[in-house]
Formats: sequence, structure tokens, C-alpha cells
Amino acid sequence: MVKDGIYYALALSAAGALLWVLLNPAFAVPLFLLALFCLYFFRDPDRTIPDGPVAVSPADGKVVGIIGDGSGAECTRISIFLNIFDVHVNRAPIAGRIANVEYTKGQFLVASRERASLQNERNTVTISGATATDSTSVRFAQIAGLLARRIVFYKKLGDTVAKGERVGLIKFGSRVDIFLGPEWEIKVRPGQRVAGGSSVIAQRRPS
Repeated sequence: MVKDGIYYALALSAAGALLWVLLNPAFAVPLFLLALFCLYFFRDPDRTIPDGPVAVSPADGKVVGIIGDGSGAECTRISIFLNIFDVHVNRAPIAGRIANVEYTKGQFLVASRERASLQNERNTVTISGATATDSTSVRFAQIAGLLARRIVFYKKLGDTVAKGERVGLIKFGSRVDIFLGPEWEIKVRPGQRVAGGSSVIAQRRPS
């Protein structure tokens, strides 16, 4: 459980209790239901992280677009849409070092739309390879949506992360894009549902 969910649930429950006592129990019920939803929304289940030279999904959700054919000719962008019922904790797609973090202000369009990748508020993170001889790097962007108004990133520049490690959170509906270079073979398809940290989205091509 992400601690934010506990704080929201306690605040809503307290407000509900106050309405129950001062006004009418009927006014309190919606707040109690919202408190339960917050506990559900901010869940943070453990995941089994796959071994080997693979990149894992940075988020739970549905693959809504793949730009690039995955043949290795160019960088491929995989877009994952998170609805309000998905787990919203974000995870590192590969092991490595946080090489760059760039926050870009923007709009709050519906995150399932293609133009959200370029126009919405987002936090773009680059992770470089885990070893000095590993030249690969992967970028992913935490993208705000119509309801998502806060992007959280736990790490800072220079931090080392493990594959599948929790690195951030987007509150409520949102989108995560991941950018993979020609050294990666794409293993997902549009319409497929993925789980952050455990679903393989790409495999490293042999050197």
C-alpha cells in the first residue's frame, strides 16, 4: 500500500464521520466509499521480476500504441494507458543508473489519446546500462492524464535502480511511454495488458 492512500482514506473517513454526527448518515456514505476506493487505488502488490536480458513494463495497463515496427531499424515507442482501476506504481524497466530526469509542463488531455504523448505534462527518465560495458539506455515518460494531476518520482539523478524496482507513481488515470533502441526486440502488441515489473515488453538482441 502506498502511504498516500492511507492519508487520503483517513481524511475522507474523518470527514464522513463528521457529516454522520452533525448532519445525516446519508451524506457520509459517499465519503466512506471514496475512502475505500483510495485504499484500492493506492495498492502496491509485490511482483516477480523476470531474469535475463529483458526490459519489463514500467506500469500496469493496456498497450495502446507501438510506434516503430520493432525490427531494430529505429527507436520504438510503446505507450501504456492506465485507467483508474490499474495499479499506478511505476517501476524501472531495466537495471542501471538514472542518467537524466526532465520534467515538462503541459496539458491534461485524455491519456489514451496519441497526442497526450507530446502535449501532456510529463516526467521523462533515462536509465543507462547497469555496467560500464553495457551501452544500452532506456527512456520512459510518466505522463499525466485528464484526472492525473500529480506525477511522483522517488529517485534522483545518479541513483542506481534494479530492474522492476519501484521508482514513482502517477495519481489516477495516466499514461507511460517507454522508448527502446534498435538493440531491443519488442515482445508486446497493441491491445495487450501488461503488469509493471513482471511483464516482459522487450528482449535484448544478441550482440
